[in-house]
Amino acid sequence: MSHSTEPYAPAVQVAHRWLKAVADGLDTDDLAFANRALRAWLHTVRDRIGVAASAHLSAQLPEILRGVYYEGWVPAHVPVRHGLAGFVDQFARTAGIDPEEVGLVAGSITAVLSDLFSPGQMNRVFAVLPMRVYGVLCGARLDADEMSTAGVDGSDPGGDTLSALHERVRALGDAIAILAQGLEQLPTEGVDNARAAAAAQQAHRILLGEGLVPDIGVAARA
Repeated sequence: MSHSTEPYAPAVQVAHRWLKAVADGLDTDDLAFANRALRAWLHTVRDRIGVAASAHLSAQLPEILRGVYYEGWVPAHVPVRHGLAGFVDQFARTAGIDPEEVGLVAGSITAVLSDLFSPGQMNRVFAVLPMRVYGVLCGARLDADEMSTAGVDGSDPGGDTLSALHERVRALGDAIAILAQGLEQLPTEGVDNARAAAAAQQAHRILLGEGLVPDIGVAARA
C-alpha cells in the first residue's frame, strides 16, 4: 500500500484551482487579491444567510475554502440585518477595494462560483437575500446617489439607520408589487393558484431577507 508524504496536497490543488478560476474571472494575475475578494464574497454572503443555508453552501466548497468560509463565523449572530450599506462596507474592507468597485468584483465572483457550484445552488442562496444586495452580488453597480443613500460614501454618520429604514420601505414596496402582479387576473382568465402561490413565496422571501417577517423554520425549531 502506498502512502502519500503530502496528504493535504490534493486539497491544496483543488483550492488553488478554484482560486485561479476566480482570478481569471476578475481578469487578474494577482492571486493575493483574488483570495481577498473571494474571502469577501464568502463572508458577506455567509453573514446574511441562516445556519442551514450556510451548511448547504459550504458543502459545495473545497475543503480548504470551507475553512475560509467558517473563519470567524458565529452562528448565533446570523443572519445579520444590515442593509446595503453594511454589505458594501464589509465587502470593500475585506477585499481591500473601493465601495464603488464592489458590484463589479462581486458579480465576477458570482459568475465563477455559479459554474463551480451544483446547478441551482446559487439561486437557493440568493432567494433569502435583500433585493439590492442580490443585485450587487449579480454585478449591479451603485451610482453616486445610491452610494449616498446607502451611507457608504462616508458623508452621513447616521447612514446605517437611514439605510436600514430605506431598505425596509423598498422591500415592502417590492413585495407588494410582486403580490399585485401575481394576484392580477384578467376577466377572461381563470384563477391561477400556482401563479399566486409563487408570487406569495417570492414576496415572503423578500420580507424574510429584511427581517420583516419571522423565519417559520427557525420558530418551529425553537
